Amino acid sequence: MTAPMFRDDAYLTRATARVVDVTEKGIVLDRTMFYARGGGQPGDAGRITRQDGTAIPIAEAVYGEDRATIVHVPAPDAPAVGADLIGEDVVAEIDWELRHKRMRVHTALHLLSVVLPYPVTGGAIGDGDGRLDFDLPEAGLDKDDIAERLNALIARDAPVSERWISDAELDANPGLVKTMSVQPPRGAGRVRLVAIGDIDLQPCGGTHVKATGEIGRVLVTDVQKKGKQNRRVRIALA
Repeated sequence: MTAPMFRDDAYLTRATARVVDVTEKGIVLDRTMFYARGGGQPGDAGRITRQDGTAIPIAEAVYGEDRATIVHVPAPDAPAVGADLIGEDVVAEIDWELRHKRMRVHTALHLLSVVLPYPVTGGAIGDGDGRLDFDLPEAGLDKDDIAERLNALIARDAPVSERWISDAELDANPGLVKTMSVQPPRGAGRVRLVAIGDIDLQPCGGTHVKATGEIGRVLVTDVQKKGKQNRRVRIALA
């Protein structure tokens, strides 16, 4: 298994780790701060540095087939790696600027789901922008109004924290789940909740900032009709 260090500290950027496997997809470490692609958030990019100083650029991180391991996918121009890497202690380092933008956007999208309290049918996080899709009939959504309310929540500088509940507790509180198309991962016996002050509480495995003020001002760049009752709202960091 790969210990997901990003769940305990989303601000950890660099750490030593041991290579436990090299697969067709890439490099598996015993622990990592690389977020693996999932929940609409891309996998982290960065690099792994060998003991001889060779740097292996990492294009993204993804889950292995069993989801118990995280695979670090080398960039196309990375030096070839083989089984000789297994057992070696390396230094893993993420692209922090990229990660931090995604953390800010991800937290802002949680707040957007408060501004627009409708079932979420999809979403995606980009490098400084993102979107949520809502199950919403014609409602005359106004970009400026959404932006004003969203930025007002951000300006409260509410703390962001997480805690764990059991699968049974989540089953007893179905209203915590806002997404219709993606359900929280189950099977491990517990589910991670992300709380934003007294503003929002929902299951999420992604990375977030420590307080909403860290997001900064955001723009609502577009509101699109994506089907009979689907509305897509796009935001971007200002």
